[in-house]
Amino acid sequence: MQGIEEVRSVLSYPKRIIITSHRNPDGDAIGSSLAVYHWLMEMGHQVMVAFPSEYPAIYNWMPGINDIKIHDLEDEEVDEFINSADVHVILDYNSLSRIDKMGDRLSDQQHFTILIDHHLYPDALGDFILSDTSASSTCELVYRFIKAFSSRPQISPKMADCLYTGIVTDTGSFQYSTSPALFRTIADLMDLGVDNHGLNHMIFNNLPEKSLRLLGHCLYNRMEILDEYNTGIIFLNKHDFQVFDIQRGDTEGIVNYLLKIKHVHMAAFFRQQPSIVKISFRSKGHFSVEEIAKNYFNGGGHRNAAGGYMKSGLAAALKKFKEVLPIYKEKLTKEVLI
Repeated sequence: MQGIEEVRSVLSYPKRIIITSHRNPDGDAIGSSLAVYHWLMEMGHQVMVAFPSEYPAIYNWMPGINDIKIHDLEDEEVDEFINSADVHVILDYNSLSRIDKMGDRLSDQQHFTILIDHHLYPDALGDFILSDTSASSTCELVYRFIKAFSSRPQISPKMADCLYTGIVTDTGSFQYSTSPALFRTIADLMDLGVDNHGLNHMIFNNLPEKSLRLLGHCLYNRMEILDEYNTGIIFLNKHDFQVFDIQRGDTEGIVNYLLKIKHVHMAAFFRQQPSIVKISFRSKGHFSVEEIAKNYFNGGGHRNAAGGYMKSGLAAALKKFKEVLPIYKEKLTKEVLI
């Protein structure tokens, strides 16, 4: 792994290290951050994990989760640590714009920077960069990084649990972005003590009652199927957020239900928030939702999973999406999916 020797040298004696990941952290952001946190702590470093915003409550069981700092809530403490840090580890994002005000603070500092990520179009942020868009997840790359760092890598059971969590969530329970190498990684993690059944139970069977009621509302009252374009839409407005008391993480995974319909090749999920409309895109096979997110909705991501936003209202966002669909009609209706 090119450049790993310099990383070994930098980490050869105790450092103050800040680990960051993107706003609205998901399982991969949290899992990769906590795995690296435990690894660095066991090496004797002083480490802080900081996210711009809060993480979903469904991950409250993860080892080390209570040590994470939230910049929106604890900005002075996080900024103070950033100012005195020697090393910055960037995980599951590749542009400082993804961490909002923390990005402004970090851009002013002279840290040795390690970037590990699997998203498209990385900025030139790192002294050491491990960027692989073919990887299933950042957690898969973190595992690869730790293995390359030492001939006898020390991956503890709690690190293995964190890495597995990021992989299983970012692959949709091994539906997307899989490879023989990934399953060999999973086998290694299970050899280290990962309880596949137990972790899947904690990750996927840990929802409050309101989450199922919200899902039912989305599928019955807020779903639209555009047969002409093999596309499905779900939307939530401000009233829905109030009625269901929707908090961070409560809508995770809802967009994927649209792809369970046989002829739906693309899914879009619109959420009206106070100042913007957030949009999640998913697709089957070779159809790229990353292109749509990037070109029309200020976003990006992966071929089959991307996100974006609009600063206009919900009606305007839905209207724009429907206006874009004719451009992709041929691909959506004739795409070879498997």
